[in-house]
Amino acid sequence: MSHGVSRWPVGVAGPGLDCTELAPVLWCTAGGAMKKEKTPVHETNRQAAAVQLRKAPLPPGDDVGAADLARRVGAQLREKRKARGLSLDELAVASGVSRAALSQIELCKSNPSLGVLWKIAIGLGIPFSELIGGQGQGVSLLRRSDAQVLRSADGKLESRPLSPAGSNPWVELYELRLAARASHASDPHAAGTREIVVVLSGSLHMRVGLEVYELGPGDSISFRADAAHAYENPGASEGRYHDLIIYGR
Repeated sequence: MSHGVSRWPVGVAGPGLDCTELAPVLWCTAGGAMKKEKTPVHETNRQAAAVQLRKAPLPPGDDVGAADLARRVGAQLREKRKARGLSLDELAVASGVSRAALSQIELCKSNPSLGVLWKIAIGLGIPFSELIGGQGQGVSLLRRSDAQVLRSADGKLESRPLSPAGSNPWVELYELRLAARASHASDPHAAGTREIVVVLSGSLHMRVGLEVYELGPGDSISFRADAAHAYENPGASEGRYHDLIIYGR
């Protein structure tokens, strides 16, 4: 990105400039004032750091949160399945998740991905937040530090709940983060479900059925989520979105 200002090597002042040092991400103005500038190298480094952060092991706090989430999901899965009179084999057919995987989740021996959790919720016919536990009574409060981030199997999509679990059985709100040039396909949700997606930063190609809709910062889209849909980030930087899910009654 150019601002129409010449760059000069470190220790060399440009014409009419009062500069004794110029770092790669600084540029000088008359009088020696320095301002930061995002360069292609700086942007590349930032993206590389973001990729490394996604690949890094979860910090101890996240490990504790993931273990707690696994216990809640295991208990909820077992309770909801038995309440519906479903065997593991029957739920496997309804959800598309193998019997072995369901058994491992119930026994808290695995941490299912975001996509697997959605399939289970759909197979049980319950809202997603009901599967991950928590029933709100009166005032429900969710601290940012307490919100457990869920990730897709490939780690390119992160979903953080913004509404306390169980605060409303028909509405859920999430913050989505989608890596640069990544996509995430979602299976159809329960009949009558709708989504409203708002782009906070970056860009989004929202694929609904056979149609693709291009969105930029501040744009929003509403669509039936009981059909196949996919989130695609065509940009060179991470995309951030708010996703409001409204279940049919």
